[in-house]
Amino acid sequence: MTKKILWIVVNTCRLLVSATFIFSGLVKLLDPAGTSYKIVDYAAALGTNFLAQPPLPMTLAVAMALLEFTLGIYLFFGIRRRFTTYTILAFMLVYTPLTLWLAMTNAVADCGCFGDAIHLTNWQTFWKNVALLAAAIILFWRGNLLTRVISESTQWIISLYSLAYALFIAFLCIWAEPIIDFRPFHIGQNIPKAMEWPEDPSLQPEILDFDVDPTLIEDTGYVFILTSPHLETADDSNFEDINAIYDYSQQYGYRFVCLTPAEDATITRWQDLTGAQYPFDFADELTLKTIARNNPAITLLHNGTVVGKWGHRQLPKAEALNAPLHQLSLAHPHEASYRHMLLKLLLWYIVPLLTITFLDRAYASFRWWRRRKDKKEEGIIKNEESGLQNEE
Repeated sequence: MTKKILWIVVNTCRLLVSATFIFSGLVKLLDPAGTSYKIVDYAAALGTNFLAQPPLPMTLAVAMALLEFTLGIYLFFGIRRRFTTYTILAFMLVYTPLTLWLAMTNAVADCGCFGDAIHLTNWQTFWKNVALLAAAIILFWRGNLLTRVISESTQWIISLYSLAYALFIAFLCIWAEPIIDFRPFHIGQNIPKAMEWPEDPSLQPEILDFDVDPTLIEDTGYVFILTSPHLETADDSNFEDINAIYDYSQQYGYRFVCLTPAEDATITRWQDLTGAQYPFDFADELTLKTIARNNPAITLLHNGTVVGKWGHRQLPKAEALNAPLHQLSLAHPHEASYRHMLLKLLLWYIVPLLTITFLDRAYASFRWWRRRKDKKEEGIIKNEESGLQNEE
C-alpha cells in the first residue's frame, strides 16, 4: 500500500468517525434528560442500580455528550491526535462488546446512540460499532497521517471554544425544554394523525402508545396539559406561574389537567404545598417523559396538535396572558423545520470556528511566505558575497 493510498484511507476513516461522534454528541447535548433516562435503563439491565441514583445519570449523560462531541471535533481538526485516537479506540473497545451483548439479549430495546433523532435496532447498532472500531484501529495505527487543519499553537482555542459551546447547549437544554425536539410530541405534531397506522404493514405509528384520556386530543379547542412523571420530586418553585395559567384557562374556558402516575397521597401533598385546584388524571411515566423533559412542564394542544411546550422555568407569565389564545403569539408557533433550526444552531458554532480557522491559516500562509522571502534574500546575499570573493 503506497503512502498516498494509506493517507486517503486514514483520513477517510477520520471523517467517518468524526462525523459520527460529532452528530452523536450533539444529539445528546440537545437532550441530556433523554440520555439520562437511557443510562437508567442500562443500569437496570446490568444490575448496577447505583448508576440510577440522581444526580449520577444526568452527570454521566452530560459527560458522555461532551466527550463524544469534543473527540469528534478534535479528530476533524486533527488536533491532540494521540489523546484523541487513543480515547476513541478505548471508547469503541468498550461499546462494541456492550452492543453485541444488547443485540444478543435485547436487554435494552434501543441503545440510544443517536437519541430520538435516529432509531437503530440493536443489531444495526452493533454492526455500526464494528465499522467504527475498524476505523478507530486504523486511526490508532496511523494517527501520524492525520492532516492537521489548524496549527498546534491555535488548537487550544478550538478545544476551549468547543467545550464552552457544548456546555452551553447542554445546560440550556437541561434548564428548559430541548432546543430541537426529535420526540414524537414536538411542536406542530398532530397527535391523532401520528397515532394512525401506516399503510405499509412493516411500519409502526410515530406515536404507538398514548394511554391517556382520549378527549384531550379530541378536544377541538385549546387544552393545557401539566405533566409530571415524578410529582413527589417535581420542582415547585414556579407553582405560582402554573396556578396563574390555570386561572387564565378558567377565565377563557380552556381545559386544564395535570397528568401524573402519582398516588393520591402525593397529589394531596402537592395540592397542599402549591394550592393547586386543577384536576389530576393518570398517565404512564414513560409517556410523560416523552412528552416533556422538565418536571413539571406544560404542553398546549389545539385540536389535537401540539402548539406550545414550556418547562417550569420558562412558563408564560400572567401579564402575557392578557387575551384569548387565538390572539396570542405563544399559541401560534413559527413554522420552522427541524432542518432550519439545526442549521441555525450549527451556525452559532461553525461561523466563529471558520473565522478562527481562516485567521490561523492566513497567518500560517503569511509566515510561510515570509520565510520563503527571507530565504530568497539570504540566497541573493550569499551569491553576491560569493561573487565579490571571486573578484578578489
